[in-house]
Amino acid sequence: MVFIMKFICNKASLCEVVMNVSKAVSDRTNIPALEGIRFRLSDSVLELTGYDLEIGIRTSIPVRSEDSGEFVANAKLFLEIIRRMDGEDVLVSLTDNYQITISGGSTTFDLFATSASDFPELPQKDDEAAFMISQPVLKDMIIQTRFAVAKTDIKPILKGELFDIENGLLNLVAIDGYRLAVRYEPVKCSENLKFVVPSKTLNEIVSILGDNDEDSVSVFISKKHIIFEINGYMVYSRLLEGEFHPYKSAIPKSHNTEVIINRKDLIATLERAMLLINERTPSPVRCFFENNSLRIHCSTALGKVNDEIGADITGEKIEIGFKCQYLLDPLKVIKEDQIKLQMGGSLLPMKVIPCEGDSYTFLVLPVRLPKE
Repeated sequence: MVFIMKFICNKASLCEVVMNVSKAVSDRTNIPALEGIRFRLSDSVLELTGYDLEIGIRTSIPVRSEDSGEFVANAKLFLEIIRRMDGEDVLVSLTDNYQITISGGSTTFDLFATSASDFPELPQKDDEAAFMISQPVLKDMIIQTRFAVAKTDIKPILKGELFDIENGLLNLVAIDGYRLAVRYEPVKCSENLKFVVPSKTLNEIVSILGDNDEDSVSVFISKKHIIFEINGYMVYSRLLEGEFHPYKSAIPKSHNTEVIINRKDLIATLERAMLLINERTPSPVRCFFENNSLRIHCSTALGKVNDEIGADITGEKIEIGFKCQYLLDPLKVIKEDQIKLQMGGSLLPMKVIPCEGDSYTFLVLPVRLPKE
C-alpha cells in the first residue's frame, strides 16, 4: 500500500465545509461519482465540490500538505466520520488503490474512495451579466417570498423564483396560484434582466448567506446557469426555462376597503382559528371588516370559534373568506408591527403592503364562502 496524498486539516473547518458542500450532493443518481464530494488538493489548498447536475457548491480551505491529487468520497459517511473524530486536527491519507485513512487522536478509519475522473466539471463563470447585492438583503428577500413558491409540477417554472431587474430595481417574485409574493430592493445593475432560479437553490443559499450588512454576494448570469459567490463559496445552479406568470398585471391597482391592523394580533387570532382546522376539516375563516374591528368566525366538524380584534378601517365594510394558512404565511415573514390590507371585493385578492415604504407586496386569493 503506497500513500500518494496526505493532508492535515482543522477538524471543525473541514466539518463545516463538508456539511455545506454536501447540500449539492445527489441522493440517487446513475452517476456514482455524484453521490460523493470531490476533494482536490493543490498547493496546500483543499478544494471541495458537490454537484447533482442541477446545483453545485464549491469552496476551499487551507491544509498542511505538500502533495496534490484528487478523489471522490461518500459525502454522508465522510461527514459523520469527521464529526466523531478526536482532537482538533485530522489526518487524511489516500493510497494508490483509492483507500482513504482518516486519523484523529486515537481513532483511525479506513474507507474506500473512487477516482475523480467521472466527476463532471461545473459551468464556467460568465461575467457578461452580473450584479452585487448585500447578503442580509438577499437573505431577507428569499425568506420573505419562498412561502409562495409552487409545490407541484403543474407549471414547473413556478417551482422557482423570478429575479426581475429593471432600471436598478430588483423584484424577487414567487407565485403558486393562491398567493403572490414580491420583494423590491434597489440593486446596482446596468442591465435589465429576467431569470428564474429554482427554489431548492435559493434555500441552500439562505443557509450560507451572512447577516453582516457590509458583506455582499456577487451574482453571475448566463443563458442557462447562475453562479452566486458567497463567503468563499461558489454556488452554481441551472436556471428554469419557460415563461413566468405576468405578475405585475395580477396586482390590483385600486381597492374599496383599506385596513390598518396589528400584525401580531392578526396572527394570534388566525392561529386560534387554526386549532379547529386540519386536512379533514379544511374550512375557511370568515373575516368581517366593519366598524373599526375585524371579526373572525370559523366553523368545522371539530367546533366553532368567534374572535374579534381592533382595526382602522377606511371604505366599505366587507365579508371575505380565506384558507387560514394561506393568510398566515405572508403575515409571519413581515417584520413590521402594523400592516395595511387592501381589498376590492369579497372574491378579489387581498393585497398586503407595508404602512410605510414599498418593500413588499403580498396577494392572497380569497375563497367563495358557503351560505350559513
